[in-house]
Amino acid sequence: MLNVDSVSRSFGDRAVLKNVSFSVGGGKLTGFVGANGAGKTTTMRIILGVLAADTGEVTLGGTPLTREIRQRFGYMPEERGLYPKMTVHDQIVYLGRLHGLSSAAAEERTGKLLDRLGLGERAGEKLEKLSLGNQQRAQVAAALVHDPEVLVLDEPFSGLDPIAVETMVEVLRDRAASGAPVLFSSHQLELVERLCDDLVIIAGGTIAAAGDRATLRAQHAVPRYQLQVDADAGWLRDQPGVTLIDLDGARAVFDLEPGFDDQKVLHAALERGPVRAFGPVVPTLTEIFREVIR
Repeated sequence: MLNVDSVSRSFGDRAVLKNVSFSVGGGKLTGFVGANGAGKTTTMRIILGVLAADTGEVTLGGTPLTREIRQRFGYMPEERGLYPKMTVHDQIVYLGRLHGLSSAAAEERTGKLLDRLGLGERAGEKLEKLSLGNQQRAQVAAALVHDPEVLVLDEPFSGLDPIAVETMVEVLRDRAASGAPVLFSSHQLELVERLCDDLVIIAGGTIAAAGDRATLRAQHAVPRYQLQVDADAGWLRDQPGVTLIDLDGARAVFDLEPGFDDQKVLHAALERGPVRAFGPVVPTLTEIFREVIR
């Protein structure tokens, strides 16, 4: 378990992080989302030791992070940090060696990773010759080559086409399945919602919401329902206890008065004909995000 505990950081008079606390569970994919300037990258850099916190600490399994512990981390920065004049193969091997792998182990790991990420045929090319999407794949290979115990990625899906995204998703899921805590940031909220186990939403340098998807949805759900029938659903306007929110022919979205039995609406609909869908509206991550950062 990676724990960020009451971390604060200022740059001059500007407070960037204010008592930030959250956990990244082992074997889980944790999405870290927030608007530009919310504090995501600063938090990640503090986890990696690139920046120091003014107050608070980061621990792994209850142990404060040291340089030796952080050497077992994998990190992918938002800004590409590889050497453009080196071949993909040579620099991934080089970075593996820096992390303590033997030459043979670094070569083996590099070959398998590049093949897995769809870069096997481009291994001998210089990084600067690759497309931005393939450079992104190489950056992920650099973060994974030493088989890290913790993985932290800043915008790993930026610039990737849909096929490359799916490849990346499989790689991250495999890393989490090995028991590693995986923390990644992304502006692609639909992808985060599909991929992650837990969510952390940061706004203005503070944690606005955190938890697993089901818990967050339950916390931010409103008593709103949807109904799909075969005929026009306009009769809901006159239904006691119902406030119609949206009506599109046979589909309706509505709120219920507190304590009102939703089954009464269902029975009323069944009396008028077949009901194709009925149930509460589950908020999406995008809707939760918009709500908590207001």
